[in-house]
Amino acid sequence: MADIQYNATGRRKTSIAQVFMTPGKGNITINKKPLDQYFPYETMKMIVQQPLNLVAVMGKYDINIRVKGGGFSGQANAIRHGISRALLVVNSDFRGQLKKEGLLTRDPRAVERKKYGQKGARARFQFSKR
Repeated sequence: MADIQYNATGRRKTSIAQVFMTPGKGNITINKKPLDQYFPYETMKMIVQQPLNLVAVMGKYDINIRVKGGGFSGQANAIRHGISRALLVVNSDFRGQLKKEGLLTRDPRAVERKKYGQKGARARFQFSKR
């Protein structure tokens, strides 16, 4: 039964991560690159591994991830969301721990759109009375 695969989707800002988990040695591959090579910052690696450390399954699953859209921060958080959802498929008993840490909630914050006739979402051109 080594061919069992658990999958889930995670989202954040404009990033979408498809997560595929299989029982294995703990290798994390993102867009066909190892985790250390894909994310240059240590904080991003910690964000990605957070749900695995929380439920103490680090090193028990090989994780293959396809992620697109957004920047480093959005992608790291989308991957974290996807891994958390995949862990629920593996074992629904993890729900309490993951929910308590807020890892199952999709962060709805996104960039506000720019308004027409103005400089930005909230920024306005300076008003001159005369």
